[in-house]
Amino acid sequence: MVHAFLIHTLRAPNLEDKGLCRVLYSCVFGAEKSLDDPRPHGAERDRLLRKEQILAVARQVESLCRLQQQASGCSSTDLQPQFSAEPVSLHEAPHGAFHLAAGDPFQEPRTVLWLGVLSLGFALVLDTHENLLLAERTLRLLARLLLDHLRLLTPGTNFLLRTDRIEGILTRFLPHGQLLFLNDQFVQDLEKEFIAAWPR
Repeated sequence: MVHAFLIHTLRAPNLEDKGLCRVLYSCVFGAEKSLDDPRPHGAERDRLLRKEQILAVARQVESLCRLQQQASGCSSTDLQPQFSAEPVSLHEAPHGAFHLAAGDPFQEPRTVLWLGVLSLGFALVLDTHENLLLAERTLRLLARLLLDHLRLLTPGTNFLLRTDRIEGILTRFLPHGQLLFLNDQFVQDLEKEFIAAWPR
């Protein structure tokens, strides 16, 4: 099962740090159970804990993405948003996976699969036993759909105004955090269904 999906900012590796990594959107598909924690549980405390966990994942993804881009000799201008109508190629986008030990930051061990597309990072936080090939295909599909249908890399895009559309995509292609085996025809059908529900 997918524990969480997130979209966050990526800073260019060779530029001076002009701000922190920001989580633009996150969706958690299951609550952490903290049975050994004696402190009282409340909705606000749980929300802050999830926020800290997601931010920790985003920072680690950003760090690994920057390291991979530096190692490949990628220039900082290659990572800035492209404001064109042409689709972005995800085939050559930096990507990877890493393991999170229990307690760092989640109570259970997790695997994180990530994809860096220009100035945006996309990540799935998975149970350790999940099929990584299926998860990578799902992550690339989600990134393509979000970039194509929501135009996330265009100037003035406001994530707060598009969360319902992001959730519409997640509901169809990652329902309740379950990875789906999707053939191309079924993906096209789900995409048509999404377009009919959310016209541009």
